[in-house]
Amino acid sequence: MSITLHHCISARSFRPLWLLEELRLPYDLRIWPFPPRARDKRYFEHNPLGTVPAFFDGDTRMSESAAICQYLAERHSPRALDVAIDEPARADYLNLLHFGEATLTFPQTLVLRYRRFEPDERKQPQVADDYTKWFLARLRTLQPRLEAAEWLCAGRFTAADISVGYALMLAGFLDLAPQFTPAVAAYWQRLQARDGFQRALAAQDRAAIEQGQPLTPAPLA
Repeated sequence: MSITLHHCISARSFRPLWLLEELRLPYDLRIWPFPPRARDKRYFEHNPLGTVPAFFDGDTRMSESAAICQYLAERHSPRALDVAIDEPARADYLNLLHFGEATLTFPQTLVLRYRRFEPDERKQPQVADDYTKWFLARLRTLQPRLEAAEWLCAGRFTAADISVGYALMLAGFLDLAPQFTPAVAAYWQRLQARDGFQRALAAQDRAAIEQGQPLTPAPLA
């Protein structure tokens, strides 16, 4: 077993965990309390940024969740969970893969910080409200696409769906799911029904229990 994933419950590191389960690859899952940079300084030995994920595949080291998904899909699932460079949907796939993190998850992190994580005297309700609107406005752009197709691109489930799917998972923790448009809501139900998603949920819970870590999702910690 050469793959090791350092993970916090339901944090961004859930993206590569989900993809590993879709691929049914063997891996070692290490669970950390959230945020590890503040709760366990030993984590900096694995990722100097102090963020999750930290991903190791032999001598390969990575820390960006969408990039890890791209790496795993290209390496282990060409023309399936990956979209090859000579396929017409390649550019669309890459755009959506990074849309999930850069466009959808980014505003949610500000909502989390200024609505939940900061002490009361530093909370900023206006900032949280503004970035909630930002997230929902950008999410709505997927409605026409998902009215016309079951998955985001290339006529099949890909790593791009995992990237965007995690943003929908995080939105659920922020109580934003009731504001999903109908096609997005139906898409989120399809994603949650996948065996790979369910196995990833079970894997993180099992590892947390075995390693004596709390089961509280990172966004709620």
